[in-house]
Amino acid sequence: MDFMQNYRLWRDNKFFDNATRNYLMNLDEEKDLKEIEDRFYKELEFGTVGLRGVMGVGTNRMNQYTVGKATVGYAKYLLETYGEKACAEKGVVVDYDTRNNSYYFANLTAKIFTSFGIKVFMLITGSPIPVMSYTIRQLNAVGGVVITASHNPKEYNGYKVYDETGCQLGVEGSNKVTDFINKIKSYEEIDFEGNDDLIYKVRIIEDFVDEISKQSLLSNVSGKEDLKIVFTPLHGTGLVPVCRVLEKNGFKNVTIVEEQKEPNGDFPTVPSPNPGDKNALKMGIELANKINADIVIGTDPDSDRIGVAVKSNGEFNLLTGNQIGALLIDYILSNKDLSDLNNPVIIKSIVTSNLGSDIAKKKSVKTLQTLTGFKFIGERMNQFEEAKKIGDSAKNYDFIFGYEESYGFLCGTHARDKDAVVSALLICEMSAKYKKLGYNMLDRLNEIYEEFGYYYDTQVSLVFKGKEDSEKIGKIMEQLRNGKVPFTEKSEVIDYKKGVKAEEGFGMLPTANVLFYVLEDESWIAVRPSGTEPLIKFYYSIKGKSHEDAVTRQQKLQSELYKELNL
Repeated sequence: MDFMQNYRLWRDNKFFDNATRNYLMNLDEEKDLKEIEDRFYKELEFGTVGLRGVMGVGTNRMNQYTVGKATVGYAKYLLETYGEKACAEKGVVVDYDTRNNSYYFANLTAKIFTSFGIKVFMLITGSPIPVMSYTIRQLNAVGGVVITASHNPKEYNGYKVYDETGCQLGVEGSNKVTDFINKIKSYEEIDFEGNDDLIYKVRIIEDFVDEISKQSLLSNVSGKEDLKIVFTPLHGTGLVPVCRVLEKNGFKNVTIVEEQKEPNGDFPTVPSPNPGDKNALKMGIELANKINADIVIGTDPDSDRIGVAVKSNGEFNLLTGNQIGALLIDYILSNKDLSDLNNPVIIKSIVTSNLGSDIAKKKSVKTLQTLTGFKFIGERMNQFEEAKKIGDSAKNYDFIFGYEESYGFLCGTHARDKDAVVSALLICEMSAKYKKLGYNMLDRLNEIYEEFGYYYDTQVSLVFKGKEDSEKIGKIMEQLRNGKVPFTEKSEVIDYKKGVKAEEGFGMLPTANVLFYVLEDESWIAVRPSGTEPLIKFYYSIKGKSHEDAVTRQQKLQSELYKELNL
């Protein structure tokens, strides 16, 4: 169907609720043609992370009908994969964050699962993604769904799907779910009522906090008590688990940003609840200046990402995801006993800085690389576990730490996704230890730069909204693939769409729409369309003799790239 047919179907079919139909009836087919097109020109795609989009009416929006189709597709996939008996007995876990409509979509998802005879464990309050991942593993469920759009603005929501290991559903599984979704001929096939008797409310936060505490590496209680922390959950799910894990592990001086304490899907105090954005931590930094705190930490709505600001020379500086990751690797590998481990390893995404890898290499710890998306890190972790069971020496590693430049980190094997709660614990421990020694994380970072070279890591995103603009993303990638190398510096071009070999024992990486330019000193530039938003990302990881040197070089490379693309 074309977009006008889709629009008229939704407007005229009495199956759709009155609010949906009334909204569409108030649109003018001539004056509002562009809006109608944007809402109906395609189905909201079930990609490698499930659904994510602006909430509203239409096939290209997050609403009860698009969520319903996704749930039917996933339910059929589970039944085909595990069978009716396993799905009925083991069930699925359903979770949600604090966004508008998250609980509504989660409850709807649970009901639809039960219409297929699938038991549902629904977390009693909206919980962080790592809690949901941990719960799947603890309850031995066959999978899970969390309603979240991570750190996106308030207009967005999403639908993330997990497998029986607590890892985001892999590429093959996602493709099968998409096939089931595409076979749904009508929304009227969806049973939105289900069977409430098959929905069980669960609360597992205390067990999760106990498990997180096993990753503690600092026993110095006075050092922890001396650290002054400001924490903001940015109106999200992180308040309870982060506060509990810090308190349990000896941090007594934690001040919450009151204005951002309560769950609120409108995120009224921030333009976007992204803890990597200084604007999101602005209120936390203002409070920290007022009470003379040492550190500010903030978590996003589903508490899988964390941002950090550190006080130095009277001013708070926001750390990048790459810097936090490198500091955590340095801290963990300097304080963790690795003697009993077999082939300790860290895992990072291909668009994450090599600084952490350099640190790990000096500690005799190997680094593996995956495509962007924490699901691929989770899959490597699962491969390690399987290798131990079957005696596969090629994949027999002990996981230490996984991370991405986008403020996502995981230490420990309790979950298969990034975890801002365990990250908060380790970041605060690290800060407490350095304060006791008379310096801070920025001082330590500068020592690392002096030893390994200055890395300037930055990312620039260009947003393309609507049908016409979104097509420009494909044209940019096509131009780069078919044109000349845009940089004057000599570079090797790696096209992940053609397939790239992974480390020995792991075969090929999945194909991906990513172009990589590696310069002679191993600095690099990557170009990648987002898998969840209408934008294209340009990543730069540039080494230099100093901060100024690296920044100047990055600006030159970006100028050359933009000139080639006429941007």
